[in-house]
Amino acid sequence: METSYNPLVPVPAAQRAFAARDAFALWFSLGIGLLVLQAGALLTPALGLGEAFAAILCGSALGVVLLAAAGVVGTDTGLAAMASLRPALGLRGASIPAILNVVQLVGWGAFEIVVMGDAANALATTAFGWSHPMLWTVLFGALATALAVGGPVSFVRRFLRQWGLWLILAAAGWLTYVLVARHDLASLFARPPAGGLSFGGAIDLVVAMPLSWLPLIADYTRFGRSSGAMFRGSACGYFVANVWFYGLGAIYALVSGGEASLAATLASAGAGLALLLILLDETDNAFADIHSAAVSSGTLVRIPIRGLALGFGIVCTVIALAVPLAQYQDFLLLIGSVFAPLFGVVLADHFFVRRRRIETAEIDRAGGLYWFTGGWRLTGFGAWLIGIATYHAVSRFAPDIGATLPSLAISALLFVLASRMRR
Repeated sequence: METSYNPLVPVPAAQRAFAARDAFALWFSLGIGLLVLQAGALLTPALGLGEAFAAILCGSALGVVLLAAAGVVGTDTGLAAMASLRPALGLRGASIPAILNVVQLVGWGAFEIVVMGDAANALATTAFGWSHPMLWTVLFGALATALAVGGPVSFVRRFLRQWGLWLILAAAGWLTYVLVARHDLASLFARPPAGGLSFGGAIDLVVAMPLSWLPLIADYTRFGRSSGAMFRGSACGYFVANVWFYGLGAIYALVSGGEASLAATLASAGAGLALLLILLDETDNAFADIHSAAVSSGTLVRIPIRGLALGFGIVCTVIALAVPLAQYQDFLLLIGSVFAPLFGVVLADHFFVRRRRIETAEIDRAGGLYWFTGGWRLTGFGAWLIGIATYHAVSRFAPDIGATLPSLAISALLFVLASRMRR
């Protein structure tokens, strides 16, 4: 295996080719999709459109700063995401978030397959009057699984960066024009909220999308030329995409009135070609979820990656067939409750405790610098667990203020204080 692809070995400087524009293109592409549209549709009509856009801007800004900061960890260390957690949690302790990462990637993979199947069925129904949603779900699950088993990472990435990005931009622009030009935005903004979702809860829902990429971003930014370029490119690319498509999803929810699916509404409005192009882009996200789940679990068990990818692809497809889409709002919020405080600990350790320095030779050495107590860093786990408890306490007793920022801040502060006291 080449050194550059070993998650426990830093990428050599000669192989760090990513500039800011590469990071922008990658994260703009990953931030656009039908899944984001569907998440945006959860904000309205519970919130008014103006309040929904305010939540989208606030949640996106908070989320991309955390996402880009996690990307800096990858550039500073040259290590993959799961490897870079070891100084904060210990060599054995880092296996816990690796397992959680596999769980969330399976969830995201199933969600992507659901959204793709729904969109393809809507397009087929509009064009041919032919509706078989389960068949489309199975077909897209099989396609994403086949890509993950084959592992054509370089081919998919090169295609998306050189050609796919421009097609996606054109599709997103046309989709926006069709949706906005045919409806009175002033009347949509004037509609009163129906209630049922607080402003803080809406921010948490928006933040959940960029937070879902926190355990993966270092896998890409470790190939970056400089930390500053990776921070700027990742943050700007994902912010633009997240605001754009969350906003479109919120508008779609008001336009449809909850009577039709997202895909059916847009297809009937003449945006079928745009949906088709975005649908093709969504396949890349599903592929990445399944493939990364296999890679993450491959660090824990000695099973070939292809076999793991096949198994995870089947699991994602079965979940997509069995779990109602409406339950994914709770899934998104659950992700935030786990990964927000976790990366509060990781970012505090990297930027404030270790001052962006890491001994890479110790990253996989039992009994070494990052072994701590039998492979576990108890201060890291303690701060993480208290952060999770804070998230759920705030969500239950003070939902209006939002739980993401308080839980992250509490876990980071406790970790820094515990580390200094231990010294």
